Amino acid sequence: MDIINAIILGLVQGLTEFLPVSSSAHITIVGQFLGTGEDPGARFTAITQIGTELAVVLFFWRDIVRIIGRWCRSLVGRVPRTDTDARMGWLIILGSLPIIVLGLLFQDQIETVLRSLWITAIMLIVFGVLLGVADYVGAKRRALTDLTVGHGVIFGFAQALALVPGVSRSGGTITAGLFLGYERAAAARYAFLLAIPAVLGSGFYQIFKSIAEPCVVAAGNCTPEIFGPLETLIATVIAFFVGLAVIAFFMSYISKRSFLPFVIYRILLGGTLLVLLANGTITA
Repeated sequence: MDIINAIILGLVQGLTEFLPVSSSAHITIVGQFLGTGEDPGARFTAITQIGTELAVVLFFWRDIVRIIGRWCRSLVGRVPRTDTDARMGWLIILGSLPIIVLGLLFQDQIETVLRSLWITAIMLIVFGVLLGVADYVGAKRRALTDLTVGHGVIFGFAQALALVPGVSRSGGTITAGLFLGYERAAAARYAFLLAIPAVLGSGFYQIFKSIAEPCVVAAGNCTPEIFGPLETLIATVIAFFVGLAVIAFFMSYISKRSFLPFVIYRILLGGTLLVLLANGTITA
């Protein structure tokens, strides 16, 4: 049964990671309705995100190789540091710092109290509304070549908000980009590239923790993780393949259409979740 649940959660992770609807929120919510009846946990979520992030690496492989290559050559003076791709390398590093620092400082809260479904429901609604406003008022004129250091920092802090389930890594970053006047596709592209260091770093850190600490300590008791290594691996592989298809769809979709369907979905999901919590159908 755990393998079936892991397959379902892998599908959910792959389907929602790149859409501005919060994959961590969906993993938490779906976990309530599976046989486990529990939140799969921050560790399982972070590790399965490795699968979806590897899909990003594959999809943007040429961009990533070019950025890394020109960034490295800029270090030894073979490429000007003002080069577009070299600057992008620095801006991705700069934009990754907020989520790394805040993730380490508030690790305990991220793995416990911030995973409350009450918080998740509110964040789904609030950031859904913000996404809708940003999509409506944003100028959508700036390309990634217009990215500045200041904007890179803002993007970075917007990504860090996704440490709270319900915000959405891509949703928070894209919302910031739209408010700053970037095109939809440009904001999404940078959001995906910016996520690579943070997500892979978080995922591999959780793998290390799962080896060093194979159980969750609570109230002095050592409780095994809900899913073992095999189930987590299956979910991660499924998330990779599903995520790859979703990236292709999403990049094509936003080049022609607005984020309104995602805004409506977030508000409806958040509202439904509040009702289910209020009548005791699910627990926070």
